[in-house]
Amino acid sequence: MSEPHPSVQESLSFPRQYARTRRFTLGEPRTISVTADGSSVLFVRTDGPYDGLGKLHRFDVAARTESVLVDPAQLADGPEELSAEERARRERSRETGGGITAYTVDELGAQVVFGLSGAIWACDLATGITRELPRPEQVGAAIDPRIDPTGRFVAYAAGGALRVVGVDGAGDRALAEPDGEHPEDTVWGQAEFVAAEEMDRSRGFWWAPDGTGLLVERYDESPVPVWQLADPADPAAAPRPHRYPVAGSDDALVTLWYLGLDGEKWEIPWDTTLLPYLTTVSWASAGAVLQVMSRDQRSARILAVDLPSRTVRVVAEPADGRWIELVGGVPTATARGLLTVSDDAETDTRTLALDGVGFGPAGIQVRAVLDVADSGVLVAASGADPSAVEVLEIGWDGSVTAFSEGTAASGVRGGNTVVVAGGSLEADGVTATVLDDGVQVGALARRGASVDVLPNPHWLRTGEREIVTAVLFPTGHQAGSEPLPVLMAPYGGPHGQLAVRSRRGFLQAQYLADQGFCVVVADGRGTPGRGPRWEKAVRDEFAAVTLQDQVDALDGVIEHFPDDVDPARVGILGWSYGGYLSALAVLKRPDRFRAAVAGAPVTDWELYDTFYTERYLGHPAQQPEVYRRNSLLELASRPPAAGERPPALLILHGMVDDNVVVAHTLRLSSALLAAGRPHAVLPLTGVTHMTPQEIVAENLLRLQIDFLRRELAR
Repeated sequence: MSEPHPSVQESLSFPRQYARTRRFTLGEPRTISVTADGSSVLFVRTDGPYDGLGKLHRFDVAARTESVLVDPAQLADGPEELSAEERARRERSRETGGGITAYTVDELGAQVVFGLSGAIWACDLATGITRELPRPEQVGAAIDPRIDPTGRFVAYAAGGALRVVGVDGAGDRALAEPDGEHPEDTVWGQAEFVAAEEMDRSRGFWWAPDGTGLLVERYDESPVPVWQLADPADPAAAPRPHRYPVAGSDDALVTLWYLGLDGEKWEIPWDTTLLPYLTTVSWASAGAVLQVMSRDQRSARILAVDLPSRTVRVVAEPADGRWIELVGGVPTATARGLLTVSDDAETDTRTLALDGVGFGPAGIQVRAVLDVADSGVLVAASGADPSAVEVLEIGWDGSVTAFSEGTAASGVRGGNTVVVAGGSLEADGVTATVLDDGVQVGALARRGASVDVLPNPHWLRTGEREIVTAVLFPTGHQAGSEPLPVLMAPYGGPHGQLAVRSRRGFLQAQYLADQGFCVVVADGRGTPGRGPRWEKAVRDEFAAVTLQDQVDALDGVIEHFPDDVDPARVGILGWSYGGYLSALAVLKRPDRFRAAVAGAPVTDWELYDTFYTERYLGHPAQQPEVYRRNSLLELASRPPAAGERPPALLILHGMVDDNVVVAHTLRLSSALLAAGRPHAVLPLTGVTHMTPQEIVAENLLRLQIDFLRRELAR
């Protein structure tokens, strides 16, 4: 796809540029991997900031050169076509890219396999020759094709089945197909809804290291309630049935099976009634392990699979009085023992553990395990400053080697090659540095947009809990020149961190500030990187805890900048949990917040999914009062107090959102109307939980600014 003429690019407003570049992600290196021998770095990148077609690239570590391996435009005759299953999978992973978005490579670094428009393609790394693997016409679109470690076979999901085909295109066959009492609701080889949406587990099958078989998820979602998702903008279209495991209802029935290429097939045994959630599967050379978890997420078992005897052995039983946090990359079997991450109560540290014994240093909060080697464990972690995510190697003796310096970073490793990628406040976009035996030998080129907006956050620790808070003023603002309206811009909920030391993360916040606001981004309790006690303080108390921390951050900003902010003119805006928090702010604290924009808010937690909601609020049948006090509906139903100036509330919601369904907003609006509370609702036609449509995204940002500017005027 060709780039627009430079004059066209330069004429774009920030909202249009922000939307067209998909939040400035296009043109940046992503989906980075390193071949096992460390000789090649593979990654996906589009040709520029306005090109949405991902191409597969290779960086040759020895030659220090970069080349295009696969250009999908040369493989397809027309525009990319996505099956309904693939669109749903991308919605779960918040994937907005096109072309090549994911790929797998074999252990020898000889073959790369990827999907494109439902077809499977294989690329020979030595020759660059790319070929489509034939499939029977009746099979349908291929989902998540993955090459086996030995490079001989490719497994993929299609039509509810798990299939395998030779990398040469021969012998396509099903290893398992929809079966049982409800074959129409049975799927092999894909992650069920809550795994993909809430466990960060997008996979449904795992190859054996020797390529002779696989561990494969089978789920039956017939017990899951059926919701009807309609598009009101198209009254001729029939509603689409959607299985949604709402809090308190039944989840999909999930089991794990061994499927051998020789026809062997058996179920991995565990008590699925006591431990219904399959949270993690790992199959390394040291063995296959899986973690299964109870419905209340307070107890789990880590099981080692013994193939010859068709049995499992319990190797660990994690437990936590609030919930067991899932950490990427663990548990996994290593030559030294079982590697896990555990919460050390004495030091309040999420640390590495080997066979249950912690060996990471106190105060280093492990956020993800990236790689395991003889020298130690490569992790993404935060230290004393949770706004900085670093790539570290924690040695088996507890020693620490840094591969990054204070950036919001991730990393991959193969052989002696490590690639550290992330953002910083000093540079645009993604910086991906290639290290060979610890020495920088290059960087992956970026083709992202250059942005006129230059964020300049002031960093504070506010309130008695020292909340990490970033404060942004209009560009060129002179201290003490005039008190500005304050705009709180939080996510504020679990797993969502916005106050990170990355320029790209503050571009929209700085743009909002440049419209005449003091913008405040604060990460209160529940957000990651600051220790288990901080994260788990929200148990049963979403509303009270997360709102109080935003108020405390606001008070800290007012105290620190008394001549620069107007405490009588405070607004708040956010999306998803941030939308919930924004609506909560004006309903519960109208004395502090004059206006709010709530995007796709969860207004009634009894309408959200099992795994996320029950982790934090318990089961609604067992804790109905917890759900009531965290709901917006009861607050909304209370008429304004006599003489109270009702705050302004604008609610935005995608009409085809299958995650936070539009019923959340409709119920809130109904309660507000019944109580005589003024508000406005903007329905977004054809929009899901994401808003990738360029014109919609641009005009939506402009509309929010106009609303807040008007409502916060003197």
